[in-house]
Amino acid sequence: MAEKKNKTKSVNIKNKRASFDFLLLDKYTAGIVLTGTEIKSIRAGKASLVDTFCFIHNGEVWVKNMYVAEYSYGSYNNHAARRDRKLLLNRKEIRKLQQDMKSPGFTLVPTLLFIDENGRAKVDVYLCRGKKEYDKRQTLKEKEDRREIDRQVKRY
Repeated sequence: MAEKKNKTKSVNIKNKRASFDFLLLDKYTAGIVLTGTEIKSIRAGKASLVDTFCFIHNGEVWVKNMYVAEYSYGSYNNHAARRDRKLLLNRKEIRKLQQDMKSPGFTLVPTLLFIDENGRAKVDVYLCRGKKEYDKRQTLKEKEDRREIDRQVKRY
């Protein structure tokens, strides 16, 4: 039999602001419960993780405020663009996250939305702690220093 060729383009939707605003600690990869029109929009790259966060309710992890554009060829049963979507994690991972989030200053932030090799939508979720203003300034300074070093290396 002929092998299936992977014709899907890679979809990597990032939350670039998360690493600036938060100190990323633990990474979890979770599946998402989606409807048919939602996965088609994500495969087309029409989604955004800006201002999204996760919360735990009744032993389930939910992502809030994730934008997935309405599918252009969808009919009357098209999805709502910003709705709460359930994340799929193991019970053990959810219990650990609940325990970690009890301490103040910790939150769950989705950083990357991607399609895996089996065609399923996945989200990388980080347990993070918010940065203070001076931490953000330090991050900007380190970024500018790295950029300056790269410029010097390219000149010679």
